[in-house]
Amino acid sequence: MRIVNVAGILFSLVPTYRGRTAVRQFMSLFESFRSLLLRYYPRQHLIAAGFLSLLLIFLLAVSNNDSSHPLQQRSNTVSALTLTDLAASPATTATQRNPATTPLRTDTPAAARIADLQDNPVPVYPAENQDNHGEIIREQGATELPAPTGGQSADQGWTQIEVQPGDNLSTIFSRVGLSDRELFHVVNSHEEAKVLNRIYPGYKLSFLIPKPGQLEKLQVLKSPMEGYLFTQVDGFYEVETIIREPEVRQVFKHGTITDSLFMAGQREQIPTLTIMEMAEIFGGVVDFILDPRIGDNFSILFEEHYLDGEFVGTGNILAAQFTNQGDQYTAVQYQDEDGEIGYYNPAGESMRKAFLRTPLDVFRISSNFSLARRHPVLNTIRAHKGTDYAAPRGTPVRATSDGRVTWASRNGTFGNLVVIKHDGGFETKYAHLNGFANGVKKGERVRQGDVIGYVGMTGSATGPHLHYEFLVNGVHQDPRTVLDKLPKAVSVPIEERDRFQQQVAPMLDRFRRMEQTRLLAQQQLGAE
Repeated sequence: MRIVNVAGILFSLVPTYRGRTAVRQFMSLFESFRSLLLRYYPRQHLIAAGFLSLLLIFLLAVSNNDSSHPLQQRSNTVSALTLTDLAASPATTATQRNPATTPLRTDTPAAARIADLQDNPVPVYPAENQDNHGEIIREQGATELPAPTGGQSADQGWTQIEVQPGDNLSTIFSRVGLSDRELFHVVNSHEEAKVLNRIYPGYKLSFLIPKPGQLEKLQVLKSPMEGYLFTQVDGFYEVETIIREPEVRQVFKHGTITDSLFMAGQREQIPTLTIMEMAEIFGGVVDFILDPRIGDNFSILFEEHYLDGEFVGTGNILAAQFTNQGDQYTAVQYQDEDGEIGYYNPAGESMRKAFLRTPLDVFRISSNFSLARRHPVLNTIRAHKGTDYAAPRGTPVRATSDGRVTWASRNGTFGNLVVIKHDGGFETKYAHLNGFANGVKKGERVRQGDVIGYVGMTGSATGPHLHYEFLVNGVHQDPRTVLDKLPKAVSVPIEERDRFQQQVAPMLDRFRRMEQTRLLAQQQLGAE
């Protein structure tokens, strides 16, 4: 009834037809909303909710008007004091700005605090900043300068910065107090200065700045053994190449596979890079994804580099042996007359086969070569003329043999495709790539093992993988079985056989003696 009365009143206040239509629509909407509330929410609940809302509004209003709060009293007191002082002495405002002519009042807490600070000033550290919470933050990456002693300026020492991810040369120069003009001067001083345009995380830059803003020397270390020294002479920078020769130590390691090759290497504290190099050496005779078995073992003789008694990296593998399912393979390093380094078996046969067995280091085979396979995207039966290797997006893809790139672009359902033509009528294709490696384009030559692209899922692909095809005289072959039918790589020429034997014989003898010593120690340990 009340709603009808309200509607009548509204109709009397709105004489026009359009306005009354709007009133009807509003009342209809209001009635629907009221019916919805009464249907899903009991009347008692709505009354209780309204009462609680009014109570909450009342409490908030009372708390805002309460002037007895300590913080409110303090604020009021400060405001009153401030207004009183300004009203009492308006003419002294100008003189108070000059502390030399106006005595400091000490009869207030604030003035006493100022006097205390004058007697005990807060130290200021130029190499530190303060954040919004008052915590001291030191510049990251820069070494602290020694404290001045005996009148000597701290700027006479070296400041060393290690390049971090996200750093650039401009921010590094700014961090040590050098301008962009000085940066431009250094970068354009010499041909060798181009190294500064390509700095990477881990590089170490040392600055000698005798006076603020004046760079005397800059040392750039790409590694502990290689770098450059820029020295200012008569307004120009002279560049000196830094090359330090490390101490080379030969290390012998042996491992047994109980789970995977890489886990076996980690247990024996063999660097991962060395394990990968060994897998590459034997990659022409062993498929390290499918062939290894539990109980297979390996031995490696390789170099470790030390500088001032500190380990700085690994060198080449000198000799290695891998036993796979009872078959033993031995490889030794040989440098030919042209200075090329390769690996051969004791008979002089190259370990580097004509083609690598797989173009990836880490993968699983998701689809084999087949003449009748249901296509996962097209849902039709059609020949699958290659092998699919599932791998994470971005995994490097390597050329399986030397050749010339004849295609490096988009190609329909293949997505990003690289095609390499090899000598002898062979051709390989690498499809669905996420991208191409730098320098890989049509007409360029690549060598076996070079990275030509990265795993992706471009074109018709349901997930990241590499589609690899192998063609012989234009006919598709199974990439996993065709390699056993191909000729081996070129071995040591007959005219170099004597030189080969003289170079590798001492290394093989040393390797065998170390292996015998290991076996003897293992037997003695088993007897105990």
